[in-house]
Amino acid sequence: MFSRTSYGLRVNVNTLPPSIVSVFAPATVANVGSAFDVLGFALESPGDTVTARRTESNNIIVTKITGDEGRLPLDAEKNTAGVSIRALLRHLASTDPNRYPSVGFELELTKGLPIGSGLGSSSASTVAAVVAANELLGCPLTRAELLPFAMEGERIACGAAHADNVAPCLLGGFALIRSYDPLDVISLPSPASVWVAVVSPHLELKTFDARRVLRRNVSLEAAVAQWGNVAALVAGIYQDDVALMGRSLEDRIIEPERAELVPGYLTAKAAALQAGAAGCSLSGSGPSLFALCASEELARAVSVTIVKSFGALGITATGYTSRVNATGAVVIKRS
Repeated sequence: MFSRTSYGLRVNVNTLPPSIVSVFAPATVANVGSAFDVLGFALESPGDTVTARRTESNNIIVTKITGDEGRLPLDAEKNTAGVSIRALLRHLASTDPNRYPSVGFELELTKGLPIGSGLGSSSASTVAAVVAANELLGCPLTRAELLPFAMEGERIACGAAHADNVAPCLLGGFALIRSYDPLDVISLPSPASVWVAVVSPHLELKTFDARRVLRRNVSLEAAVAQWGNVAALVAGIYQDDVALMGRSLEDRIIEPERAELVPGYLTAKAAALQAGAAGCSLSGSGPSLFALCASEELARAVSVTIVKSFGALGITATGYTSRVNATGAVVIKRS
């Protein structure tokens, strides 16, 4: 049985921390159509797993990474997981140096998420690592308090400390980023009737490259339409209204620029809508896409339809179906 830690609670300080912890952190969908950079939600699967062991060496060592085809650095100062843990340790040492005089970690990372897929691959690794480290230290911080340190991994991955992937991965459900200065993240409910079809074509699109194509100026007409869709999307989440959420995904600013970066995207999106999806858009910066559906059966059918659409162009793809994950990262083993 999975052991879960609420992001609103701390563990009893009299409880002896474990020496080894494994944490699973799920894939996420960021941007969510019209809500560029301000909204994201967690999926049930796939995801990454980090196993961490506490040491007294004052070093962070990444001992092993699997599932990445040798592409990720073992150097903890260049790895998103190591960077985030180091930021966490610096903070704890500054607040209570006597309690954390010499603390280190050994990390093993199992990648279940494809790199550069638009499903929050770097976020999952980062979140799993900081949650594991926090558990090994006796949970001095709540889940919400861990967010700034998880965001440091995003800075390494894409050049900016965005929260629209790490926040839902860490906290679960939908996360709305109202402000970065000061950081203000709002947890929204997880609609019970929503199912998600997610398809990841076997292409890689780096977030940095996807941001380079974005225009810096938009028309007032497009901005007003975007504001209306974002507001309606949030209303749909609270009302558990799949149809409203689906039509509120309409993105007049970002998607037109990024659609050209994903071969076959517009055809696949049209196929998803024709198959009955309430709405469809890119996941994060792409190339993955997601579709909101009113049932598990429909989500599975839409996923198959999207995979076939890419296949017709000679592009292989992997499909997933999921509810919105209300929990986020979860401790799956401690000893």
